[in-house]
Amino acid sequence: MLPANYRIRHLEPADYDAIIEICRRVYPTERPYTTEELADHHQVFPQGQFVAVDETRGAVAGVHFTLRLRMTDFHIDDSWDVLTAGGSFLDHDAQGPTLYGADIMVHPEHQHHGLGRALTDQARFLVEEERLWRMVGASRLPGYGRYQTTMGVEAYVDAVLAGRMIDPVLSVHMKDGWTPVRPIHGYLQHDDESAGWAVVIQWVNPACPPPPEFDLRRLPEAARAKLVQAE
Repeated sequence: MLPANYRIRHLEPADYDAIIEICRRVYPTERPYTTEELADHHQVFPQGQFVAVDETRGAVAGVHFTLRLRMTDFHIDDSWDVLTAGGSFLDHDAQGPTLYGADIMVHPEHQHHGLGRALTDQARFLVEEERLWRMVGASRLPGYGRYQTTMGVEAYVDAVLAGRMIDPVLSVHMKDGWTPVRPIHGYLQHDDESAGWAVVIQWVNPACPPPPEFDLRRLPEAARAKLVQAE
């Protein structure tokens, strides 16, 4: 449950400057969104852009940006830049059966209040409302950089999933109901904390069957192998 002073609503143009500042605080080594990119998000898929607001301060506390994709048009190892058309979201497919969680950020001053979970739940509600098959994202591994010389990424992820280690991001995603798919390298260009690694994660809508192109019985062997990877 959110504290009483917070609420979730859709993105508004008046939020752009505050969101850019959150980007700088959360991702200091990455280029923040521009106002033009945020305007593109708002234009192409307004119902998929969520903002958490602290009403006592009148401040934007967190955001969750999403777009619809047909994941068979991409490869599972594609970077964030590829999946978001360079952060513009102009590759949004209004008929895509997958909601892609492109970004979720909570301002450091508002963390540990359940905002990340509330924003994720809001995206899940959208998946259910639009009868989409699933939601896909990628979890950074900011704890892995300290272990990259002594532990392979698969062993690190296994240890986090088993609860033997805590990763500041992946552990939270697992508590929020995501399922890991596989580690990928090079998801974010300048993520030194993660040594360039992330984990593809997904949440499948139990009320919606997979789209026809994922009916493996209908596909030749080569296409079937590609789709299994995309899943």
